[in-house]
Amino acid sequence: MNNTIRTVSRRLAVSSVVALLGVHCAMSRAANASAPPAMPPAMAPPAGMYQIDKTHASLQLRVSHMGFSTYTTRFSRFDATLMFDPNNLPVSKLVATVDAASLEMDAAPKMCVDIVQGPQFLDTKKFPKIVFRSEKIRMTGAKSFEISGTLDLHGITRPLVLTGTYNGGYAGIANMDPHARIGFSAHGTFNRSDFGMGYGVPAPGTTMGVGDLIDVSIEVEFSGPSLATTGG
Repeated sequence: MNNTIRTVSRRLAVSSVVALLGVHCAMSRAANASAPPAMPPAMAPPAGMYQIDKTHASLQLRVSHMGFSTYTTRFSRFDATLMFDPNNLPVSKLVATVDAASLEMDAAPKMCVDIVQGPQFLDTKKFPKIVFRSEKIRMTGAKSFEISGTLDLHGITRPLVLTGTYNGGYAGIANMDPHARIGFSAHGTFNRSDFGMGYGVPAPGTTMGVGDLIDVSIEVEFSGPSLATTGG
């Protein structure tokens, strides 16, 4: 009797293992059937003229507010062109233009907006555009760089140096993104008083006011030559 029970138990155990293996295989097949197709391998981006992709770009500014917080604002309208060579980044050329009136200040009273857009700060009616032009790019690592150029702001032109990272790119993906795409992150600082905007800068030794130092943060993608023209 005991031998019969042990034999039946072993058969049940083997049957259970086989059933579980069958369920696992079926689930694996179902998962593989529903999995999205893998992305095709991408080719390196070509050299050429690139235009900013405004849907994948941001331009943020940060400034001290009375020492209590670091206020973050942004420009919402800007454009840029980049002559790009992935094999020789230092020869690349950038021109970026910002609509000065597009500065966005979340929940700010109209009085504050008027002051920032008026003669004491940006004076957007007199100086509607802010322009950065690159002059020299120096590699500081495999993909990191310094870009030296000039910033035209509030009717004054001064040097500005940005540090950045080339985040990579591709030549395009047929039927999905049929143009070359490249991406960068960049950062820089300047004193607004150097551009004739010293209104509200705290007196020496205090933080009461709006800080002089402007911290600039840029995230940007550019769209370039189409696959059709690069043979992709």
